[in-house]
Amino acid sequence: MSRPRVLFLCTANSARSQLAEALLRHLAGDRFEACSAGTTPSHVHPMSIRVLDEVGVCTQGLESTSIEAALAGGSVAHAFAVCAAAAESCPVLVDAVGEVTPWPFDDPQTSGPEDEQLASFRATRDLIRSKIEAWLADGV
Repeated sequence: MSRPRVLFLCTANSARSQLAEALLRHLAGDRFEACSAGTTPSHVHPMSIRVLDEVGVCTQGLESTSIEAALAGGSVAHAFAVCAAAAESCPVLVDAVGEVTPWPFDDPQTSGPEDEQLASFRATRDLIRSKIEAWLADGV
């Protein structure tokens, strides 16, 4: 039996949505198929990979993907917009995925000293992990 697909949406599909995809796979990959996409996909930010590696979360297969490509992979049971800009673009997806739940997180810092960027990515990772854990605990 196939697992329900969960789609995490963001603008560039480089940080927040990638973190969410990898964390859901790590926490409940046996129950859900996690994927992510961007309204204007770019690349997976190296800091996203780094902070996931730090906590033992597999990053294999993470890639920046368009919404169209993600939807071509099958039906979506749950969709979450992890940034405000993607949430504004999501009404056009209602026919394809049903309700898109806003889960806005601030974009991690991508400029300035490396230690500050790393701290920002870690904080974002931890906030997203907490949100996913709470969602899972609600018995989905």
